[in-house]
Amino acid sequence: MAYIREYPIAPFDMHTREGRDLSSIRAKATLFAVLEIVVTVATVVVIAVFSLTSYGNYVSNRVLELLCETGKRDLNGYFDSVEQSVATVSGYATSDLAKTDLSDMDAHLERVAELFEKVAYNTHGVLTYYYRTDPTVTSEPGFWFVYTERYGFIPHTPTDITAYDLDDQNSLVWFTVPRATGSAVWLAPYVTDNLDVYVLSYNVPIYKGNTFVGVIGIEIDYSTLAKSVDNLTLAQHGYAFVSDAEGRLVYHPHIDVPSLPEGKKPKVPEGLDTGDTHTSYTYHGVEKQAVCASLDNGMRLVVSVPVAEVNRGWQLLVNRIIIVSLVLLVLAALLTRRFMSRLTDPLRDLTKAAEQLDEGNYDVELTYDKKNEVGALTSTVRRLVGHLKIHMEELNSLAYADSLTHVRNKGAFDLYARDLQEEIDDGAMPPEFAIGVFDCDYLKVINDQYGHDKGDAYITIACKLICEVFSHSPVFRIGGDEFAMILQGTDYRERDQLASEFEVRRAAQCASTDVKWEQVSVSFGIAVYDPTSDESVGDVTRRADKLMYEAKRRRGAARLTNGQEAQPTSPDVDR
Repeated sequence: MAYIREYPIAPFDMHTREGRDLSSIRAKATLFAVLEIVVTVATVVVIAVFSLTSYGNYVSNRVLELLCETGKRDLNGYFDSVEQSVATVSGYATSDLAKTDLSDMDAHLERVAELFEKVAYNTHGVLTYYYRTDPTVTSEPGFWFVYTERYGFIPHTPTDITAYDLDDQNSLVWFTVPRATGSAVWLAPYVTDNLDVYVLSYNVPIYKGNTFVGVIGIEIDYSTLAKSVDNLTLAQHGYAFVSDAEGRLVYHPHIDVPSLPEGKKPKVPEGLDTGDTHTSYTYHGVEKQAVCASLDNGMRLVVSVPVAEVNRGWQLLVNRIIIVSLVLLVLAALLTRRFMSRLTDPLRDLTKAAEQLDEGNYDVELTYDKKNEVGALTSTVRRLVGHLKIHMEELNSLAYADSLTHVRNKGAFDLYARDLQEEIDDGAMPPEFAIGVFDCDYLKVINDQYGHDKGDAYITIACKLICEVFSHSPVFRIGGDEFAMILQGTDYRERDQLASEFEVRRAAQCASTDVKWEQVSVSFGIAVYDPTSDESVGDVTRRADKLMYEAKRRRGAARLTNGQEAQPTSPDVDR
C-alpha cells in the first residue's frame, strides 16, 4: 500500500514577493509575448496548412489530368493510325474503281488485297481486314483476311451477306451502318462473325461515282484496347476504363464487359458520361475522383483513383506540421516566461523564417546560437528545415532511383522515353537514338542454389559492367534482372564497338573469378530508332527486346553451376 504524506500549504498573498512578481510588468509582458507568439505561429500554421492542402489537391488533380491526357493521346494516336490505314486502302480502292468495270471486279479486288496486306502488317492490333461488296452491285463477294500467330494474315471465307436484310442497321453492323450512313464510322465493340471474338472496327463505305460498291474495314482485337487502358494506373487502387458515347461500359479492368448481354452492359456513374471533366463520385462505398476525356472515335476515357490514396501523403505532412507546431508553441511559451528580454529578436527571426517556409522557401537563415532555450528552439527549427529539404531530396531520389543498383528505375525510363516521344511527335528534327535491353541469364539458378543475396550481387555486377562500358548513356533497371539504356551522342555513334567491347568485358569478368555469382552472363539487344518505320519509342524498345531474346536463345542453355558458360556471340545491334 502506498502512503501519501501531507504538507501544509501556505496561503497565496498578492503582497508577497511571489505575488508582486506575478503582477509585475515583466509578467504582463511575458503573457502578452506568449499570446503574440501563439497567435503568430497559429496564423502561420493555418496559412501553411491551408496552402499545403490547396497545393496537395492541385498536385493530385494535375497528376490525374496528366495521366488521362497521356492515355487520351496514346489511344487517339492508335485509333488515328487505324483510320489512316483504312483511309489509305479506301482511297486507293476508290481511285482504282474509277478505272474498273463493275462487271469485272476480280483484278480490282486482287490489287486492293495486295495493298491491304502491306498496310495491315504495319498496323498494330489488327485482327481482320476486309473488302466486302454489295451483292446487288456485283457477284464477287470481296475478301476477308484473319490474323493468325503462326501464318500471319490468311484468307477466310467471307460471310454470306445475302442472307441478311441489308437495310436493317441492327444486323451485320459493320456493313449495314456505313452503307446506310454513307460515311466512315467506328462501331461499338461486337462479336465478329464466325470467329466469336470481341472486336472494335472502323469501316469506310466505297463508291464508284454515286453507286455504293461495298465496305472496307479493319477489326481490332479487344485485348489491344484493354492492354493500353490497363497501363493507366495511379496509386495502389487507381485504374482507367472506357465507355461509349451513351455512357455504357466498353472496357473495365474489374468487369468482364464482353460476357455481358448487349442490353445489360452497365453505365458509368453520372458525371462521367459527358464532356471533358474532373469529377468526384462514390463506387461501392469508396469516394473517388476521376478525370474524363472524349476520344476521337466517340468513346470516353475515364481515369479514376480513390480520394483517400491521393490525399494520404499531404494529409500526413499536414498532421506532422500541426504536431510539430504545437510542440514548438509549448516550448516557446515556457521559455518566454523566463527569458522575455532575450526572446524578442530570435522570435522575430523565427516568425520571418516561418513566413518564408510558408512561401516554400527552405533556404532560411537562423543565426541565433546562444546556449539557452531560445537557441534550442532556433536550432530545432533549423534542423526541421534541413530535414524537410533532405526529405524532399530523398523522396525525389527514391522516386526515380533503383535501391539495389542505384541506377535509374522504370519510372525514370518512362519519363526519359516520354521526352523522346515528344521530340518524335514534334517532327521538326527526328532524334538520333538507340535503345538497348539487357537481361541477366541464369539468375534463377543463382537464387536457387546460392540465395537471393548472391542473386542481388549477380545483378549488381551485371549493372556495373553495363554502366562501365556504356559510360555516356543513362542506364535504367526496368525489371528484376532486366536493364535498359538510351544511347545518344558518342555512345550512339559507337554502338557497334561498344556492343563488341561489352561481350569482351563480360567474358573477361567470367574468366577472372571462380565465384559463380560473379560470372555474369548477360544477353542484350540494341535497336536504332528509324523515323520511317518507328511511330513511337515503344516500337524501338520492343525491337530491342526481341533482339535480346534472340541473343538469349543463341547463347544456349549453359549452366553456371557446372562451371560452364556460353561462348560470346555476335552483339545484337540493328543498324
